[in-house]
Parts: sequence; structure tokens; C-alpha cells
Amino acid sequence: MKLSLPFCCLLFCAGLFAQSATTSPESIVDNYCTAAREQKQSLDGSSMEVEIHASLPKLKKNGRLHALRHISKLGRITYERLAFEGDGTVKNQVIARYLAAEIEAQKDPAPALAVTPANYKFNYKGRKDVDGRAAHVFAVSPKKNGVGLFKGEVWIDAATYLRVQESGYWVKNPSIFLKKVAFIRKYEIRDGISVPLQVASVVDTRVWGQAQLEIDFSNFSVDAPQAVLAPSDGQ
Repeated sequence: MKLSLPFCCLLFCAGLFAQSATTSPESIVDNYCTAAREQKQSLDGSSMEVEIHASLPKLKKNGRLHALRHISKLGRITYERLAFEGDGTVKNQVIARYLAAEIEAQKDPAPALAVTPANYKFNYKGRKDVDGRAAHVFAVSPKKNGVGLFKGEVWIDAATYLRVQESGYWVKNPSIFLKKVAFIRKYEIRDGISVPLQVASVVDTRVWGQAQLEIDFSNFSVDAPQAVLAPSDGQ
């Protein structure tokens, strides 16, 4: 059957409309929230090595900490220090305070900190490439000021809808020692999970001036579930 030109145009336009509907900013955010919920349990009970390089440029002091970062089954973050070298001021006044601030920011229930429409306003900015992958970029701003919330951007992988980058600054600092914390967090997608890769932060402190931190993550692993032994016949 031969279709008339106007009817063909209608079919073509209908196809474009259907395609745009499935890739609307709202549907991208919905898919992102679904992907985040599905991967949350994959991160709980995980561990990774952390290498933290910190400096106080004004004082020309540096330090490096190697640690293990644990995420409990309840989603809480803790650190196990392995080795440190460098200046003690950097260790105690920069690295230790930064890690304590991250842990303090996790005290609120996880749903209250999640980067979702329940807590943030999303504004679509367009598509960009990050490390060879196409990503949807959204400007996000929290609906309230709270510790652990930030204002900035979220980059969502166009293929998996997992986060690949977050950037911005904390809207409320958990410590009076910190005046402002700006950051860029990068993630890599490994086996369908968005895994932390690197965090670069610039921290304005009230005593020591500006502090710079670069945090690299490696050797991500998930704790194996404990086997349940069946009772023997003699029991």
C-alpha cells in the first residue's frame, strides 16, 4: 500500500514525539532514581582503599593518608587508617576534620540525603561527554538547607542512568572549622554499579586558610554474604 506524503510525515512526527517522550528530563530523572535504588544495596557492605592527598598552600604543608573506607550494611561510612606521612597539622586539622565532617553528614537518614526530587530541584542543562561516555547534566539545588546536602550539578550516564559525576558545594557545613567546601566527585561504572573513583575538594577553613584535598579510590569490593549452615542429622 502506498502512503500519502502527509500521512508519512505524521508517522515520522509521531515517532519523534515518542522518542522525545522517553528521553524527557522527567523520565531521565525517574530512570536515575530507579537505578540509584537498585544499586544502593550493592554498595552497602562494601569496602575500598582510599588515598588522600591534602595540603595547606598558605603554610606550604602537605600530608598523605592511606585508609580503608567501609560502608556498613546500614549505609554508614567509616574509615580505618592504615598509614600516614607528612605534616601533623595537615593530618589533624585537615584530613581528620574532613573525614569527621563526612561521617557527621551521614547521620541523617539516607532518604533525607538522597539526590532525588524529594530533596532537590532538578533543572536539565543538556548532554555532555565525560570520559568517553554521554551524560545528561542536571543543575540541582536542595529544597532545604541541611548537613550533607549540596548545590551544583549531577551528571547521569545516558546508557545506565547511573551517576558519573557530582559537583558543587555543601549548603551547610557540619563543622564550625569549615567555612565552605566545594568538590567534584567522579564515579566509574563497574559491573552495573556506580563506584567512587575520585574526589577533589577545596575547603576554606577559618584558621588555616584554604585547604586542598584529592581523594582516590581503588580496590572496590563487596563483603561476601555469610553462609548459613544447615543443621546436621545428629542435631
